[in-house]
Amino acid sequence: MASNAFPPAYFRREDERDDPLFYSFPRLVVHIDDHAIAALTEVYRRVLPAGGVVLDLMSSYRSHLPEDAALAAVMGLGMNAVEMAQNPQLDDYVIHDLNAAPMLPFEDGVFDAVICAVSVQYLTRPLDVFREVRRILKPGGVFVVSFSNRCFPTKAVAAWRAMTDVERLALVSQYFDLSGGWYEADSAATESSGHDPLYAIWARKSAAY
Repeated sequence: MASNAFPPAYFRREDERDDPLFYSFPRLVVHIDDHAIAALTEVYRRVLPAGGVVLDLMSSYRSHLPEDAALAAVMGLGMNAVEMAQNPQLDDYVIHDLNAAPMLPFEDGVFDAVICAVSVQYLTRPLDVFREVRRILKPGGVFVVSFSNRCFPTKAVAAWRAMTDVERLALVSQYFDLSGGWYEADSAATESSGHDPLYAIWARKSAAY
């Protein structure tokens, strides 16, 4: 499927300045409440492989992985070095602007899992990024994308801002479908009055890719 599967207007943002300007100031906070964090951690506990090598895509101050997860290594890729340096679950990290350069700076098939927490709404070239994630995963490796109802509205793409949460879940599902090479797609949703909702969708890389 061509990268122009969506109208260009889908991915316009109120703030079109270079992303490094926006993310240059460290935000040493979490972006969802404790209820949503617990739900996300439980998804990771269910889905991530024991002993796996994990990439935290669009990483920041916290990764919300289970404290007792027996992972071999966790690499962060994000926009702010101060945030990632203070993330206790990262073994290493790299600064990289996915909207400027969707190609990921990793070899083919080196990760068992990739996670992207509450950040997919900022991708202006999501299909390119999803294809790159597929490339760097091992066959059968899992890509977990999660989101809530919070965002930096000036940096979220127009389509995201216009949608309901259910429509956003369908949009991320389209990203998987249109980028190709995924199987065993699944999702989870946690909502509770007075708390941030948590939506997660994941799929595995096909061995044919």
